[in-house]
Formats: sequence, structure tokens, C-alpha cells
Amino acid sequence: MDNNITVLDQKLSVCSKLCFAIGGAPNQVAGSATAFFLQIYLLDVAQINPFQASMVLFIGKAWGAVSDPVVGFFITKSKWTRIGRLMPWMVGCTPFVVVSYFYLWFVPPFTNGRFIWYLGFYCLYQTLITCFHVPYSALTMFLSPDQKERDSATAYRMTMEVLGTLVGAAIQGQIVASAHTLKNCPQHNMLSSDVLLYMIVYSLYLQKEMYMIAAGVIGGVFLICTVVMFLGVKERDDPYISKTEKQIPFHKGFILVMRHGPYLTLTAAFLFISVAIQLVQSNFVLFCTHAVDLRDHFQNIVLTILVSAVVSIPLWQWFLERFGKKKAAFCGITWIMPFTVMLVFIPNLVVAYVVAVSSGLSVAASLLLPWSMLPDVVDDFRLANPCCKGYEAIFYSFYVFFTKFAAGISLGVSTLCLEFAGYDTGACRQPAQVAYTLKLLIGAAPVAFIVTGLLILLLYPISEDEPTRFCCQTLLERHSALVK
Repeated sequence: MDNNITVLDQKLSVCSKLCFAIGGAPNQVAGSATAFFLQIYLLDVAQINPFQASMVLFIGKAWGAVSDPVVGFFITKSKWTRIGRLMPWMVGCTPFVVVSYFYLWFVPPFTNGRFIWYLGFYCLYQTLITCFHVPYSALTMFLSPDQKERDSATAYRMTMEVLGTLVGAAIQGQIVASAHTLKNCPQHNMLSSDVLLYMIVYSLYLQKEMYMIAAGVIGGVFLICTVVMFLGVKERDDPYISKTEKQIPFHKGFILVMRHGPYLTLTAAFLFISVAIQLVQSNFVLFCTHAVDLRDHFQNIVLTILVSAVVSIPLWQWFLERFGKKKAAFCGITWIMPFTVMLVFIPNLVVAYVVAVSSGLSVAASLLLPWSMLPDVVDDFRLANPCCKGYEAIFYSFYVFFTKFAAGISLGVSTLCLEFAGYDTGACRQPAQVAYTLKLLIGAAPVAFIVTGLLILLLYPISEDEPTRFCCQTLLERHSALVK
């Protein structure tokens, strides 16, 4: 028992927490770029039609969702190595992630097969990023057995991930902003047909070049951050599990996890909330470009959202420690609802920046809270099932599975709505029905999803009134009794 108490007393250094947090940044850098810009890239640069774009987004997200539990299964079967059980996955897949990400933003010289090109590389990218993200998420449980230390590491991670989201949007937005401004939409009656054709062709060439440069820069960031994490983080073996204990079959562990009430409640709640945030992210650039007259400002508005999110992460960390994680979720995520509706009805620049600041508060809360609450759910599960070991990846992979699958459906449906509204691929001006559809996708739909998610979250049973920080000690005591 003394040895176990010593394990509990182990603290993470600031350097270890920073290196761990930096490891999560590249996923968010790339994820931010795809969330804000992939939809408009497919429509206006790659110039595939809205139906094909919706299929790319939906099938790619669905494929990524399915790959999460598959990767989780193989991780549970992984053997311990000199660098850990999870670290080899992250290090090994990183070069392939970078290559697949680059080709996702490359426009092939042929036209007829572009749909297959983007579908293939988006599915490949989703698979490879899953091989990185699932073990990285599960790594939280193997940094320290102390809940406070894990919460602190999660706060570092969320701060760096939101900063990564900011960097991704900044890189992508600032590099490609000129590709989507009015100066690339010349008036037909002011220029001859030859000059107009030349300007359109040159503008499209410039857009392709800018997106490839941005992809190369983000790929380099991914490699550097992964190296920093590998050099600065030590993966610990599970302190709760004896090496001689027999692992129960995967399918039985999966059934136990899927029957765990707190996990299902938490996953369902943040499924709806993440869909709402995803809808706002993916349609925001289109909204600024085609629904309101903000196309010259969208990159700065996006940066304002993300700066607000970065700054507010410490606020929400303090809030959840002071008032509890459940209250933090309700207070944090509701900020986005009234202001997005306001932007729809009062579409001017000042309101847009107010909306950006308030949305950043909600984005930060939606990123921090689920990853802070999942370790508590895992501890609660271990307390109820002390003989189960090595199934942390199931919790994380299936959480990502459900949220990705729902986001894929929502993105596919939202892009399909633009098809039905008459979206004209590559056009500078869109029909009024497209603007109306984008207003619904930015305003009414996210509000409905957030309200549904928060109502489900009311049923979440784990509370700071009975702190889960005592779960670690209880688990170790139970394990010692079982061993004896």
C-alpha cells in the first residue's frame, strides 16, 4: 500500500504538462483549417458540386468515426514497449498524416475524378488522424493517477489545443484570405471577356497555390509538435493493474462500457453540443462570404473567436474547480446561443466581433469540459468494475466515434441543403435562398442542438459533491485487497 500512496504523490512537472499539451496542438491546427475552410475549398477552389462536397464531408467524417473504435480495439491489444503502449501509435502515424493532409489540399489536374480524389484522401486522413488522436486522448489516464494532476494537464492541453486552433485558422485564413475577397470577383460589365477569363483563371491558380502553401506549413507544425511531445512526455504504466491479472475479452469490456450510465449521458450531451459548434465552424466562412457583407473581414473574425477561446480556457478551468464541471458546462456553452442569433438578424461588423468574443467563450468550454469529465467517468467505471483493465481507449475512441459520426451527418446534410438552395459552385454571388439557408445553419440549427445537449447533461450523475478525486485511492485499496 505504501508504494501505491507514493504513486499518488507523484506530480507532473510544468515541462511535462507543456510537452503533453503541445502534442495535442497539431491535430487542432489541422482540424481548425479543415473545419473553417474545407467546405468552401471544395466548392469554390476544387469546384466539385455541392452534392459531391456533402458526400466527401459526410463519408469522410463517418469513415473517421468508424475507424475510432477499430483503432481503440487495436490499442487495447497493444503490448508495452520501451516508449510505452500508446506513444508508438502517435509517433509512427505522424509522417503519413502529414502526407495525406497535404494531398487533401492539392487540386489534381483532372476534373472527372476529383470527387474520388478528395473522398479517398479525406478518408485516409481521418483514419490516420484517428491513429494519433485516440492514443493521445487515452494518454491522459497514464500521465498520473492523481485526478487533480490529470485535470491540470487537461487544462494545459485544452489551452494549447485552442491555441492550435487559433494558429491553424490564422495560418489558413491569412494565407488564403485574398482568395475569397471581392477583388477576385470582377464585374462583368467593366471588363472584356478575354480579360475577365484571364482574371478568373489566374485567381483560381492563386487560390490553389495559397491552399497548398498553407497545407505545407501546417504539416511542418504537425511534425515539430509530435517530436516535442515524444521527447518531453513519459507514459506511465497503469498503477491500478497487476501484471498478472487476466484481461477480459474486448467485447465484454465494450458491453460494460456501453452500459455505463454516466458515460452514455456525457457522450450524448456533448454529441449534440459538438454538432452545434461544428455547424457554426464549417458554415461561418460561407456565411460571411455569401449571406452577409463580411467577406473582407472573416479571417479576422475567426481569429477573434479563437483568441477569445484561448484567453478564456484558464477562466473555465478556475470556474470548474470552484463551482464544478457540470455548472461550468451550462454557464460556458450557453454564451454562443443569443449572439449567433443576433448576428443573423443584425449582420454588421461590430455585432460580428461581439459574437466572435462570446462564441470563443463557448468554444473553449465545449473543448475543455468533455475531456476534463471523461477521466472522471473512467474512474467511476473502474470503481464499479475493478477487474477490468486496459479499456481506457474504448471510452475515448467511442466518444470520438459518436461525435464524429453525428458531425459527419450534420455537415453532409448542411452542404446538401446548399445544393437544394441552388448554390452555384465557384460563383461570386449566390442566390438569396442560399443566404437564407446559411442563416438557418448559423443561427437556428446550432441553438436547437445546444439546448438538446444541455437538457441531456442535466442527467449527468457525477458531481463534485462527492469528489471523484477519492476514486484513485479507493481503486488502489480494492486492487490491493484483490491481490491479497
